[in-house]
Amino acid sequence: MFVVFSCKAQQAYPLKTDYTETPNYSYLKDLNNELVSYIGTYKANFQGKVITLFITKEVHKLFDQGKYKFYRDALSIKYIVENSSGITLQNTQSITIPVQQIRHTIYSQWAEDNGNEILFYYGGTNCGVGWGSIRLKKLNPTQLSWEYIPNSTIIDSNKCPSGTDINIYLPETKDLIFTKQ
Repeated sequence: MFVVFSCKAQQAYPLKTDYTETPNYSYLKDLNNELVSYIGTYKANFQGKVITLFITKEVHKLFDQGKYKFYRDALSIKYIVENSSGITLQNTQSITIPVQQIRHTIYSQWAEDNGNEILFYYGGTNCGVGWGSIRLKKLNPTQLSWEYIPNSTIIDSNKCPSGTDINIYLPETKDLIFTKQ
């Protein structure tokens, strides 16, 4: 008596593949190591604040876009923003983020220009304020250029409790230089 097991291997695609064109639970893999050179701790000063970015690579991270579910190698950014007196204004470094929650998350979407530029999605701060896109461009091995474009800073008082900190602490600017530490 024979028992045949059919095992379908997960298909890996290049990182830049459009996930809507792949079967669910496909894997968009960093085959060309485009993400590795961004990993590290970076600092910049902006309008009296010190911003520290902690960029890590998450391998085989599940993304659930409703109809589309896929795995992707992605960069994740956590950050600390301090004022000129060294007082922490916002710190996402120790936040453990559930799979379904996007608030405070910053994940890479794709690499452009042969890996010299990465587009990120930012889930926003409390109540989703400031959600939008962040673009990092590699200037050299130790410096990144930052551009943050928030899509929404509007508050719905029905969804955001009174007294909630809705400040956007990330620098809303273009061409801010972060230096690797």
